Amino acid sequence: MSQSLKEQIIHYSKLLRLPSFRREYLEKAQQAAQENKSYEAYLLELMQLEWINRTDSRKKQRIRRAGFPYKKYLHDLKREELPKDALKKLSQLERLDFIDSGQNVVLAGNPGTGKTHIAIALGIKACMEDYKVLFTTLPRLITQIKESRSSNWRRQLESKFEKYDLVICDEFGYISFDKEAAELLFTHLSLRAGRKSTIITTNLSFDRWSEIFGDPVLTAAMVDRLTHKAFLVNMKGNSFRVKETKKWILTQQVLATANEIEEEDVPIELPDYRPLPFE
Repeated sequence: MSQSLKEQIIHYSKLLRLPSFRREYLEKAQQAAQENKSYEAYLLELMQLEWINRTDSRKKQRIRRAGFPYKKYLHDLKREELPKDALKKLSQLERLDFIDSGQNVVLAGNPGTGKTHIAIALGIKACMEDYKVLFTTLPRLITQIKESRSSNWRRQLESKFEKYDLVICDEFGYISFDKEAAELLFTHLSLRAGRKSTIITTNLSFDRWSEIFGDPVLTAAMVDRLTHKAFLVNMKGNSFRVKETKKWILTQQVLATANEIEEEDVPIELPDYRPLPFE
C-alpha cells in the first residue's frame, strides 16, 4: 500500500471519527490477506470492531458523566450480610425494570448497611445498559437549584434533570434545611414523578422526614410523591463499616502483640568453646 493511500485513509477516518478503524485497518488487512478473506468479510470485521469499541467508550462516558463519587458494583456486595428485605428485593431491582416503568426506589435504614453501595451499583449497571444516569447528594442538589434561581439557567437545569432515566439522590436526611429549600426540592423532584425513576437513600424513617423539611404538609406531599408505586427497601441492619472497623482493630492488636514478642530480649545460649584438632 502506497504512503499516499495510507495518508488518505487516515485523513478520512479522522473526519468520520473512526479511531478503531484507523488503528486496526492495516493489521486487519494483512490478516485478511493471509487468511484469504473477502473484501466484504474484511470490511465487516472492521465495522464490528468500531462498533464494539464505540459502545464500550459510550458506556465509560456515561459512567463518568453520571458523577459517581466512586465505583461500586453489584458483584462486590456481600449479599449474605445485607438486611433481609434488601436481599429479597435486590434480585428484582438489578433487572432494572423499575427504570422502564418509572418507579422510584427508597433505600431506608441506619448508616453503613449498604444503601449507597446498592444505589451506585444499580446506577453503574444502568449506565452499562445505555441509560442516562445522574448521581447527586441532597445538599449538592439544593445548592444547584438555589444557584439556578439567580441565573438564567433554571429552566435548563429542570429540563436536564427531568430527562435523566435514573437520578440517584444520596444522603437524604443527613442535614435539614429551610422551608424555601424544601419547596424548591419538592418542585424539582415532582418533575420526574410518575415518569422517571429516582433512587433515594435515607437514614431516617418517613415519620421523621418532617425533621428535614420542617413543614408537615410539605413532608406528607413529598413522601406521597416519592413512594407512590415505589420499591421501599428496609435497610436496617448491622453496619458494614462497624464490622470492618472491629476487624481492623483486632488485626492491629494481633500485629502489635506479635511485634512485642519479637522485640523481647531472649537470652541466647552459646555453645562451649572446643579447640579444633589442628589448634
